[in-house]
Amino acid sequence: MAINVNTLREIANQRDRYQTQLNRLNAIGKQTSCVEAAVASACDTLQSGTTSFVIYGEPQSGKTEMMICLTAKLLDDGHRIVIHLLNDSVQLLQQNLDRFQRSRLSPAARNFSDVVDPEYSLSSGYHVIFCKKNASDLTKLNQKLEKVRDKVIIDDEADFATPNALINKGDVTRINALIKQLISHDGIYIGVTATPARLDLNNTFDNDNEKWVNFPPHDAYTGQDVFFPLDQEEVSFSLQTLPDTDDSPKYLREAIFRFLIRAAALNLAAGTDDNFSMLIHTSGKKLDHRSDKKPIDDVMNALADVHSKKFESYASQIEKLATTLYGDDQAPRIVHYIVRHCDQTTTIIMNSERDKNVDFKSATTPAAMFTFIIGGNIVSRGVTFDNLLSMFFTRDSKHKIQQDTYIQRARMFGSRRKHLPYFELTIPEQLYLDWHRCFVFHKLALEAIKTKKGSPVWLADSRIATAASTSIDKANVDLDRGEMSFPIFDYSEEVKRIIGRTNDPLSCLRVMQAEIGADALPDYLIRYVERLLPSGPSSIAIHESGRVENMRDADPVKIERKKGLFGQAKRDAPDALHHFKVFFNDQKKARLVYRFNGNISFLKNVKHAG
Repeated sequence: MAINVNTLREIANQRDRYQTQLNRLNAIGKQTSCVEAAVASACDTLQSGTTSFVIYGEPQSGKTEMMICLTAKLLDDGHRIVIHLLNDSVQLLQQNLDRFQRSRLSPAARNFSDVVDPEYSLSSGYHVIFCKKNASDLTKLNQKLEKVRDKVIIDDEADFATPNALINKGDVTRINALIKQLISHDGIYIGVTATPARLDLNNTFDNDNEKWVNFPPHDAYTGQDVFFPLDQEEVSFSLQTLPDTDDSPKYLREAIFRFLIRAAALNLAAGTDDNFSMLIHTSGKKLDHRSDKKPIDDVMNALADVHSKKFESYASQIEKLATTLYGDDQAPRIVHYIVRHCDQTTTIIMNSERDKNVDFKSATTPAAMFTFIIGGNIVSRGVTFDNLLSMFFTRDSKHKIQQDTYIQRARMFGSRRKHLPYFELTIPEQLYLDWHRCFVFHKLALEAIKTKKGSPVWLADSRIATAASTSIDKANVDLDRGEMSFPIFDYSEEVKRIIGRTNDPLSCLRVMQAEIGADALPDYLIRYVERLLPSGPSSIAIHESGRVENMRDADPVKIERKKGLFGQAKRDAPDALHHFKVFFNDQKKARLVYRFNGNISFLKNVKHAG
């Protein structure tokens, strides 16, 4: 029988890649609704004609699986060439390339080095290409793709290396210029990150912040609400705070003891011998990493040698800590388990993007029962640690904490719910408070972004910077508007009546939220205000509504003004920290504006404002 070539061609084109990937995730018990929401929203954004936007989600929330599914859908929709850009790390590229290839996506993803081969043709078929954000690699890829049109660029960790850090000097960074060249000829740019502020404030590739796509976390995710709850008394893991001025090695040694105890207790409770890891992040300097290794070697070698001078002392300290954590009955079993298995240990130092000798897989998926990971900047982005049970974090900043950097350093985020009662974070108290405020500021901005109605406002203070100052497009960013605004709602007599109830401002806010909706007055903002009332109810001022047509330079339709809508709020209510005011127009549309009278700065990109 002769082969029917036309039938074979039809079969080759009948690939439902996207559904195949969803089926794969369902088969391994992974939730797909969050992925489907992000992919559908991204496709709607593309269909609207937007060619540069951002997909944002929580740190370690499964963005790689989302990107695999998004790539599948883009290929199904006829986009022939999808390029994935990653941080300049051989290990990260290999880790992500491996996950794409194991997903059995068709076509199989390829490293750029395969594609730039003169024999490799891009003139037909579909192609998924991986490339590091490295000037040499991007130059070679641009040369290969010089005449290729309609490319989709998916930029992982898009706020890192991609933004133009020379924007205020009238110049362009090399990486930014090379990616822009890659996007040329009808290309589409999709940035993916957990920290999009820098992309917005930098106006990177003119991405449209009103068209950003939210990638919601899956149900098993543990993130900001768990590790940095607004009410710090609601912490559901073990938080060990250290003195801010004492960096004695005893604190690291005690954290190592507690890690051994918790791993042993977990295995004894489950009847298993699983592998767990402890992440130690104290510095970005390689010399300091070798110093961090000494206490680990000291403890594990002493426990492995029952005749060593320190064996009895360390075993006694472990039993005392185990008694405190798990009681007199369990402590001996835990110590016996640790002594029996203490030689099942490995220590991995991850401190260089270009160190090809680092065993990345043994760090991200622990290869030994007691795995210790010491790392600097490389562990701060794109690296997911399975079975992470302890994090010793003392990486402080001498100057301002950069919000995007510290959010990315929250490596304890992820699918941790199963082991959460055993998880421990050891950190200096002031650093935890700064880190906590970082996330509060970040979430306040994201709550407004999710409505897709208006440009986001980013918060900073004397200790926390939103992003590197060199990356902020100062010509188009208002550095101190002092206010946040929320989506437009219908202005009614009922709203006017609620505003008049000023005797109980918190109750008034709740009643107003019920009337105008949670988009127009986010719940997270009310909860934030509730926890910052130094003068009680008088810390909140709800001002009389204002007609926007009465304001010079205001846009009465969008109900906004480049210089901000609020006037001298402090003069009207000198004791208040939190100020709320409704501004309405003659069409009976209104917008609620929030202003904080403290040391918080509000940054907003006004490039596209009315």
